[in-house]
Amino acid sequence: MLKFLLIPLSWIYRAITSLRNLLYDHQIFKTREFSTPVISVGNITVGGTGKTPHTEYIVNLLCKNYNVAILSRGYRRKTKGYLKATPNSTVKQIGDEPKQMSLKFSGKAQVYVCEDRCKGIDNIIAEDNENQVIVLDDAYQHRSVTPRVNILLTDYSRPIFEDHLLPYGRLRESASRSNRANIIIVTKCPEDLKPIDRRVIAKHLNLLPFQSIFFTNYKYLGIKPVFANGEIPSANQNTNILLITGIANPENLINHIKNNISQKITHINFPDHHNFKKKDIAKITEKFVSLPSNKIIITTEKDAVRLSELALNDEIKKVLCYIPVEINFIYDDSEDLNNQILKYVDENKTDYRLHTSVHQF
Repeated sequence: MLKFLLIPLSWIYRAITSLRNLLYDHQIFKTREFSTPVISVGNITVGGTGKTPHTEYIVNLLCKNYNVAILSRGYRRKTKGYLKATPNSTVKQIGDEPKQMSLKFSGKAQVYVCEDRCKGIDNIIAEDNENQVIVLDDAYQHRSVTPRVNILLTDYSRPIFEDHLLPYGRLRESASRSNRANIIIVTKCPEDLKPIDRRVIAKHLNLLPFQSIFFTNYKYLGIKPVFANGEIPSANQNTNILLITGIANPENLINHIKNNISQKITHINFPDHHNFKKKDIAKITEKFVSLPSNKIIITTEKDAVRLSELALNDEIKKVLCYIPVEINFIYDDSEDLNNQILKYVDENKTDYRLHTSVHQF
């Protein structure tokens, strides 16, 4: 019954999104291009496709030679308007993913949040005209800005060409709107992805002549303590793991832990971008205490950022760890992507200078 109710709702949603895109396509709704190089990383899907790790990959590539600004809307923050991240910025002020990136790129790139992307870019340029590149996090749908490089992500396990519009599926706009992308990255691929699978996916995506396609998955790094005085545990198959996640798709992390650390996992799963409350901390503490000895708590990097700002007891702080991730290219073609990005920036950096010193907060 619910299925039949969702179908007409998806038709209504399709009509609204189609009208919006039509107004942009015919320039009734205006879009802006900027002289400063702008690169967008995003998706058209509700749920995790790996935007933050891929954004971090692009920033890591660029910040070696250019001044980089990262602009995010700051999803689920408690503030509004334009803000520049500082060492004292909290998750409530700027959002969890901007906070994660501000910590990771401290002294290398500057993080900003603004729900109005045009206003955010204007303010960044006015504030510091040596920002040679602006990377937009989760901005594929923000058509008020026309980035010179538009990177679209799609999850291998549920590619956009097999999905449906909200609320029947998870698409926020039609899969045909992938035609705005310069680069399409299929994320969370299996390690043994065969060349024929790659060709089939590329065919279904109906790639245009100017579009490039890449295939990635996650490379999980070593366990790290959330707090400076925490311990890096020597976890093994006998370790009891309390896994805390507040992300859209924790399956890959669960499989990594089972295959590489321990199968003794007790999982507490919260919604994506969950704001932890006292009752959540009490639940986590109670569950941890109930586990046998030789135990640790593992969480994601994004959840670690939120949890680190809460009032946790010393026992939890001591064993709270996270597993950072990096992007791995299945076909070892990262150099092709890197060259495309660097060539664009180099050709469009106008009057800017290569930085000789990094930004300081």
